[in-house]
Parts: sequence; structure tokens; C-alpha cells
Amino acid sequence: MADIAITSVQPDRAAIASQWQLIWWAFKRHRLAMISLFVTIAMYIVALVPGFFAINDPTAQNARATFYPPQGIHFIDTTNGFSLGLFYYPLKLTRDPQTLAAIYKEDTTKKVPLALFGRGYEYSVLGLFTSDIHLIATTDKTKPLFLFGADRLGRDVYSRVVQGAQISLSIGLVGVFISLLLGIVLGGISGYYGGKLDFVMQRVIDFVLSLPTIPIWLALAAALPQNWPATLQYMMITIILSFTGWAQLARVVRGRFLSLRTEEFVSAARLDGVSEGRIIFRHMLPSFSSHIIASVTLAVPAMILAETSLSFLGLGLQPPTISWGVLLREAQNIRSIATAPWLFMPGVAVVIAVMALNLLGDGLRDAADPYNK
Repeated sequence: MADIAITSVQPDRAAIASQWQLIWWAFKRHRLAMISLFVTIAMYIVALVPGFFAINDPTAQNARATFYPPQGIHFIDTTNGFSLGLFYYPLKLTRDPQTLAAIYKEDTTKKVPLALFGRGYEYSVLGLFTSDIHLIATTDKTKPLFLFGADRLGRDVYSRVVQGAQISLSIGLVGVFISLLLGIVLGGISGYYGGKLDFVMQRVIDFVLSLPTIPIWLALAAALPQNWPATLQYMMITIILSFTGWAQLARVVRGRFLSLRTEEFVSAARLDGVSEGRIIFRHMLPSFSSHIIASVTLAVPAMILAETSLSFLGLGLQPPTISWGVLLREAQNIRSIATAPWLFMPGVAVVIAVMALNLLGDGLRDAADPYNK
């Protein structure tokens, strides 16, 4: 009898993959989105522990370093013999003989080494403990390093930009979380139950969407007392930004619930005696959770831009709170633009963050679209 060879057919990987695996495989093919993912992760790591990445105390003033220009970090030294290692040259101040304008040049005769994971000023780590370990630290405290220059009070712009990332990036996450909570709860109730409740909820959403966003933000932010502590200001600005951000998401969630409540798997769950809460959170929400994540990712940049705009106009967070919008207020006059263009570095940080989050959101949205190829 001839042997009968039995071969097992290997199932297609895509046929047995979960929804999240399919989204991840599609997302990995989006190169810009992958780059943006790493940039976003890096930004939020910096925002998590800004003191570790800062070089100087962001609140320390130095009268001798007013509008100090940016300095560079070197790795190879050929002027004082050949050597390798992180170091920088302090700047020497000279005057133009004709205009008496300040001119800074590197003093290559004095090399200041930099220490990786060196000690510097003390900072708080998530409010749990203090540390003085920094990614890069100067070995000569009398010759500070200003990577992005200094402002009119001699404060390190680089360290302030790094510190400001904690407020500006977190306010986007907190604001979107509140908007997400309101949007899912109110939109879900409206779409699941329908009827008169849906009619009332939709009229409320129509009213919120009809409000002019910028004037409402300005009016509510201007009503905040200026003598409130920074933490209370932060909380109130976040609530203000979330006030008008939930309505659009609620309408999207409502539409999805309207289309899903007549599906067979929902009807089967009802016939099986499953509670309404379990139907909503265990069966309906997971079916379009990828779309919600993509919408949230695209909403975070809008929150960051809103906080930056309010703080830049003086109606948001106030000094001594450090955010990118507060830092940009230093660049509001002609003298700053002419003599210290590096004061726009917080604006560069805003552009990078918004672009990275937008590209990340676009990649997630495309990956979550079942009709996208």
C-alpha cells in the first residue's frame, strides 16, 4: 500500500491575528509614523524627568549671562593636542570697535570637560524623591553651559525648555483624558439608548460645537484670579481646554453606538442576559477602540497649541510656572527678536511636538482603517 503523505496546511498569519496585531503590522509600514512614535516617546521621557536632562537650574538667574548666546558641545579637541571626550569652550566677550555691540567668541585656550551622569543641582523626581544626577553636567560651576543661550535674566533657555515640556505635554494628555471620558460616556449614552435622551444630548452637543472656541477660552482664562497657585492654575486651564473638546468625540462615539446596537453580537449578548454595562464596555467599545485611540492622538496637539496660545497671550499659565507658552512670552518684543533669536526655541519644541503627534495620529488612523491598503 502506498504511503499517503498527510501535509498540514499552515494557516495564514493574518487570518489568525488579533485586531491589535493587524493594526501594529499596518502601522509599522508607515515610516513617518514610526519615526514620530520614537520622537513622541523620547519627548515624554524627557517630560517625565526633566531635571535629569536639564543642565542648569531653570529658575537660577545669572546677571553676567544676560542674552548669552548658544554654546556648542565638542567631542574632538585638536587645539590643545589631540584628545577625545565631551567638552565645551567658554565664550569670551568682546566689543565691536565701531558699534560697541557685544561679540562672543569661543576661548579655545580654556577647555571645560563635561561629565556624563554627573552631579548638578537637586531636582524632584515625580515628587517622590530628590536627585542631583544629570545626563550631562559641567565640571566647572563657574563657567555654565548654555546650549540654547540665556534669556534677559541669564536663565538657561535649554533647561527651561526641557522643564516646560513637563507642563505643555502633560496638559495635552490630561485635557484629552477628560474630553475622552466625557465624549465616551455622553456619546455612548446618547447612541445606545436613543429616543428623547438622544435628542436632548444632541442638542447639548450642537450648542457646545456652536460656541466660538477661542473667545470662550480667552474669556474663561481671563476670569481666573492671577494670585492662584500654579497647581490650581494648571488644573483650571486643563478643564477650560477640555470644556469644548469632548463634543466632537461624543458625536463620533454616538454614531458608532447607533450602528453597533443592532448588530448580531449585541443582540446575542442581550438575549444571553448580559448586563447593559458589560455590553457597552466589553463588546461595543472594544470594537472601535482603535479609532478612539487615533482620535485621541490627533487631539493632543490641539490641546498643546491651545495652552501655548493662551499662555503666550498672558491668559493661561503665569510665571513662575514654566511651560512652552510662558517661555515664548520672552520673545514678544523687537529687542528679543533682534538680539536673542534663540528665545524662539520653545516655539521649535512646540512645532516638533505637534508634528510628531499629528504624524503619529495619522499613522494610527490609517492602520486602524480596515479599508486602508
